Amino acid sequence: MTERDEIIALANRLRWEVGGNFHDSLMESLYKEASEIVKKTVRKKGGEFAFSLDRKIDKIVTNKWTGFPIMFILLALVFWITVQGANYPSELLSGLLVGDLYGFLKSAFISLNIPGWITGLVVDGGYLAMAWVISVMLPPMAIFFPLFTLLEDFGYLPRVAFNMDSLFRKVGAHGKQALTMSMGFGCNAAGVVATRIIDSPRERLIAIITNNFSLCNGRWPTQILIATIFIGSLVPAHLAGLVSAGAVVGIAVLGIVFSLVTSWFLSKTILKGEASTFNLELPPYRPPRILQTLYTSFIDRTLIVLWRAVVFAFPAGLVIWSISNITIEGVSLADYFINYTDPFAMLVGLNGIILLAYVVAIPANEIVIPTILMLTVTHFGLQISGAQAGVMFETGSMEVTKQILEAGGWTVLTGINLMLFSLLHNPCSTTLFTIYKETGSLKWTVISALLPIAMGFTVCFLVTQLWLLL
Repeated sequence: MTERDEIIALANRLRWEVGGNFHDSLMESLYKEASEIVKKTVRKKGGEFAFSLDRKIDKIVTNKWTGFPIMFILLALVFWITVQGANYPSELLSGLLVGDLYGFLKSAFISLNIPGWITGLVVDGGYLAMAWVISVMLPPMAIFFPLFTLLEDFGYLPRVAFNMDSLFRKVGAHGKQALTMSMGFGCNAAGVVATRIIDSPRERLIAIITNNFSLCNGRWPTQILIATIFIGSLVPAHLAGLVSAGAVVGIAVLGIVFSLVTSWFLSKTILKGEASTFNLELPPYRPPRILQTLYTSFIDRTLIVLWRAVVFAFPAGLVIWSISNITIEGVSLADYFINYTDPFAMLVGLNGIILLAYVVAIPANEIVIPTILMLTVTHFGLQISGAQAGVMFETGSMEVTKQILEAGGWTVLTGINLMLFSLLHNPCSTTLFTIYKETGSLKWTVISALLPIAMGFTVCFLVTQLWLLL
């Protein structure tokens, strides 16, 4: 017998003597696990399904009849809590930052004999823009993001993607676009990066181009504020919060509709092809870790988004103060732009101030509302708490903000069109840069920027004409 034969014989003897017990233990473990799987998935003869709690919940939240209503109800509940809870802390922050601290800084600059144009540029321009962003954005974000994160932590958001999967496949897009769309509700740039999970280059391009139709962090405060001021005011006070929340949900759902329609259009024209298939694994439900979720959502979402808004708001405030105070033949640069674009803007139910605000806000959607308010006060010469050209002011309440906008010619139609245009306009500069990095193509980056703008103007024009007919 060779040495190799001896080793084999020894191994067989050890397997027989030692391995028997191990083999029995292994088989027993496998049978036990298989039995547990059977209990969860197989009908017992003469009995009921032995579903786990996860399966029972999924049977309801992913059902074709109940899945979408539950999704809309949960979104409406989140927005209602956000709208109702943000008003009071927003007023407190406005009083502190736009009222007390602004006055202190202004007095300090004057007492130090700092030139008036520097005081105006830094304090009246940069600081007040930043202060307004914080007072308007921080309260709703501090409420909305933790609630949204709790749904994500619980395991509900993948069920939303599951519900949307068949719709995206029917329009020629990839089912995973439902996941990247969900990411876009947090940040469009993150949603664009998330399209890497889609293998097909054609379907990935569709997901990238349409991700802008997901309302990102920077646009939620605009939607909530305008819905509260103009939509909520149409009904009795006790219903205002609910109706405002419903309006915001409607815009979010409309974004999904536009994403589907645009995906279908692209898949039938410049990006023709068949939708590919994939397996979507639903994670188990987990008890929400409330304290950890509150901490992480505040640090990772609220503060990061707020910091980004503040970083862009300060220089935007400098720009707004400058274009409001630099004049040619007695007319400011801002007024030139507003007067020139007003006729077209009115045709689509907006105004020149809104268009200028969106030009200034290309770096970040978060500064649209403070920019609109600053320009409205300046352009119409409104006397609000001693406001000057390009200078922010203390509103004190939603009602005062509404009065300012109405003094600028705003109506319910203007509010509706702004909500629509906020949904359908070019991505922010960060998202556009991300699109260019991900596609490596200037052509697709330009298409991603111009397509939603064209859709925004078209939709606002149609809504305006329909409104006038009615």
